[in-house]
Amino acid sequence: MARSPRFGLNTREAWWEDPPRGRHGGGPDKLRWPVLSIAFTLPFLIPVTKSVLGHGRPTPAVVALLVLVYAYAASYAFFPVVFDRDRPVRFAYCAGMLAMGLAVVAAVGASPFTLLYGTAAAVFLVPPAWVVFLDGGAVLLAAGIMLVAGRFGEDYGDLITVTSVTLAMFFMSSLVRAVRRLEQANEEIATLAVTNERQRVARDLHDLLGHSLTTITVKAGLARRVLESAGDIPRAVEEIREVESLTRSALSDVRATVSEYREVSLSAELVGARAALRAAEIDADLPHAVDNVRPEFQTTFGYVLREAVTNVLRHSGAKQVKVKLGVNWLEVEDDGTATDVVPGNGLRGLTERLAAVGGTVAASARPGGGLLVRAEIPLPEPRGAAPAVRAEAAGGLA
Repeated sequence: MARSPRFGLNTREAWWEDPPRGRHGGGPDKLRWPVLSIAFTLPFLIPVTKSVLGHGRPTPAVVALLVLVYAYAASYAFFPVVFDRDRPVRFAYCAGMLAMGLAVVAAVGASPFTLLYGTAAAVFLVPPAWVVFLDGGAVLLAAGIMLVAGRFGEDYGDLITVTSVTLAMFFMSSLVRAVRRLEQANEEIATLAVTNERQRVARDLHDLLGHSLTTITVKAGLARRVLESAGDIPRAVEEIREVESLTRSALSDVRATVSEYREVSLSAELVGARAALRAAEIDADLPHAVDNVRPEFQTTFGYVLREAVTNVLRHSGAKQVKVKLGVNWLEVEDDGTATDVVPGNGLRGLTERLAAVGGTVAASARPGGGLLVRAEIPLPEPRGAAPAVRAEAAGGLA
């Protein structure tokens, strides 16, 4: 069963889910992003580089600081490469970026605004719960570093800015996740709709063509036997005319099935079953009316009758068929040679049709041979009677 889509962070599972991917994977463009990342990191690189080189002649410590600064900026350019990787890789990337950002803040004395590159990456790469832990922890550590360095009062505004921008991106990423989940849900709905439509057409064509072609075969065989045995040309011509009529009707039904405008009538199926069984020289005990069947059940029972009679004509070898109708049930019984029920497309299709209206269909072997097919749909529960209202004597003025 398909899982219900979640479009927000209102469930515990949503907080620990990986960011959903778009139709084509999603994420920044792997060719354009490195160029854009240079523009994004220049406001950080220029002042920090000046600050590091301002200590005088380059020393190994200064070179190490420069390597740290530029490694932090370069890692930001690899954001789209990590976007489609597994969770451990994305987690390690975000943790590493935040660690380098904190090291730059501590060792170089850079503004806490430097952390924004790491916090932004985490927002879009890891589950929301981990965003809270990683980014929240990084902001708290940056505040601790600033307190120890004695510059908290000077740079606390930048720290507030980083926190505010990170929160804004967090909610923006939640919106992006919701949109992508909605895209996935729409794709699943479209796939299910196509699958259901294919199943409907396949089921209807099976029911329609199976019955129509079987009846046509029986009547064509009857016409052949009449010509071979008795040479009764008028009767054979009449049977061929019925075959022609059935062929035209089947073609019309195929067109209606494809366009989903075809309707089945229980009374019409009884008439067709009577003619088909008579042509197959099977004694048919059929009801003459369907008035005792609830109107909303008649279409479904029409499908059941059609499929059951088709199976009798094809496989049963029966000499007699009996059909019974009730308010909410239908039974088709034959005296054929079947001793067991062999599930097939027809029974599976009937099961789906009955299940759609809350009903059931069952086929069982009779003790003396033959099959009994019974379909039943539960009656709707009666509405509760309206409470009685006791009449009160009208009051008047004394």
